[in-house]
Amino acid sequence: MSTRTLTGYQVLGTVRKDYVEKSIQVVSIRMETVPESLIPFAAQAIPFHEYLANGVIPVGVITSEYVGEQFVERLVHYILSVPSGNYTMAQLGQLLQQLDSRLQVFFFKRLKETSPQSLKDFAPLYYGFMAEFNALLFT
Repeated sequence: MSTRTLTGYQVLGTVRKDYVEKSIQVVSIRMETVPESLIPFAAQAIPFHEYLANGVIPVGVITSEYVGEQFVERLVHYILSVPSGNYTMAQLGQLLQQLDSRLQVFFFKRLKETSPQSLKDFAPLYYGFMAEFNALLFT
């Protein structure tokens, strides 16, 4: 961990009769910067706009099943909260293809639970992904 020390000055003023008495207090704050790998995934900002634009989820982002589920939960909320036109279905599809098939299904499940009325907007993407699983579902 690296350490930085910031020094600031705080001016305290009080008024007494005809003059102002000022006292200057030196404030020293010691800040430790924590490497991002030590910050819990839930506390990290995820640049979904970059992931969608590049079409790539960087290696090491999804490190466990739990983190994968959290990633998908946050992706669903991102997709539903940004204005239309900020991403295309092709970009979203490319991102989802990089996820484990269980997480792909989880994405559509969460999308349906979170906003059932929006599922019709994602129907082409949904049926495209479910067609891949069709053979698996009936074996």
